[in-house]
Amino acid sequence: MPNLIQQLQALLGDSEVLLGEDVRARSSHWQGGHTDAKAVLRPNSSAQVSAIMKLCHGAGQSVVVQGGKTGLVEASLSSVNDIVISMERMNKIVDVDRQSRTMTVEAGVPLQLIQEAAAEADLQYPMDLGARGSATIGGNIATNAGGNRVIRYGMTRHLILGLEAVLADGTVISSMSKVLKNNAGYDLKQLFIGTEGTLGTVTQAVLKLSPAQHSENTALLALEKFEHVTELLHFVDRAFGGHLSSFEVMWNNYFQYTTANNAFGKNAPMSRDHSFYVLLETQGTQSEADREQFEQVLAEAMESAGVVDAVLCKSNSEREALWAIRDNIEAMSVVKPVFYFDISLPIDQMAEYLTVAEADLKMEWPDMHYAVFGHIGDGNIHIIASIGTDDKEARFRFDDILYRHLASRGGSISAEHGIGLEKKPFLHYSRSPEEIALMQTLKQALDPKNLLNPGKIF
Repeated sequence: MPNLIQQLQALLGDSEVLLGEDVRARSSHWQGGHTDAKAVLRPNSSAQVSAIMKLCHGAGQSVVVQGGKTGLVEASLSSVNDIVISMERMNKIVDVDRQSRTMTVEAGVPLQLIQEAAAEADLQYPMDLGARGSATIGGNIATNAGGNRVIRYGMTRHLILGLEAVLADGTVISSMSKVLKNNAGYDLKQLFIGTEGTLGTVTQAVLKLSPAQHSENTALLALEKFEHVTELLHFVDRAFGGHLSSFEVMWNNYFQYTTANNAFGKNAPMSRDHSFYVLLETQGTQSEADREQFEQVLAEAMESAGVVDAVLCKSNSEREALWAIRDNIEAMSVVKPVFYFDISLPIDQMAEYLTVAEADLKMEWPDMHYAVFGHIGDGNIHIIASIGTDDKEARFRFDDILYRHLASRGGSISAEHGIGLEKKPFLHYSRSPEEIALMQTLKQALDPKNLLNPGKIF
């Protein structure tokens, strides 16, 4: 009887079953590295994914699914004992339905191509993040990605109407609904959104689109106190009447790195000495009226909401320059190795949390480099830090200090990146024993052999 690899070659063809050095030559994540796996499979359909899982289930073979590999918590990392399923050939936009304002896509389509296809139909898929050119929709779904516009449009799960997924035994669950309201029993697609490929493999999805927003206004604002940042958020959210799409906050320590006078820095459009910088953006459909409202609201903010300086974009190139500052996390590479953190907590807890956590960290690493930015309007903070080493024991101590202060403040160790391998030891800071037990019950029910992305989350 042929072994598993031979069976997979017969199913997919030799060229779509990568072995040996062809596996190691592939990057393991967005920063590089090499892939460890028995084989990398490249199916081109849900039927092929189903057939692969039937063979692997029969052989007791573990499987890790990979998309764009832009995740930051090692959720798609594989070992020499795993077989990798790459979604790179499942990259078709199946349908753009202008009547129902939906798009049907395969899991391997990059987010940017989805955005562009929606724009061609005078619609938009509003979810956006810095890795849009590489991150695939399947990975976005598996991690319930957030991004820059959650304050207006919600997380990925709010933009998924229908879903198709393959279970560990090869069973295909196809709920490719195009309707917004569907209360016919359990909402099964939620089993596969944000569960990091541990309960099933997403192969297709029906995305909810929105009317295109041709009017976009962007500004960078400077403030000196965190309470002024929160006051500004409430002020503009109310004043713009639902048009506010982004409210990104950069602490001074992050702005210093991202606008530094070196090869990694971007040009600072205002003084680099302010305490906080808010990148604010609205979307609408009436260009002239929206612009007038934008300028009026910001003029009022300068008088009553603690804004001390402002730069308003007059062109798309100026807008892109401001977003380049916000997205420039590579600027921290001057202090490699760096740690990336993604947490959430109530807005009224943020200032105290950051003060306490930073003080505790500096007691152990007084010379650490530390920078903070975040979406804020949805409670999400990103922290980038460097202590001069990536020693595993030191990294564990650092993470534990940062995460343990979240538990008493109702925070989460992961706002939008997931758990993967990296955050697994700290899940108890955000989930109760009863919640973790229920997660494990679901895993046991759907994947009793523990074949799908084994070892991730818990």
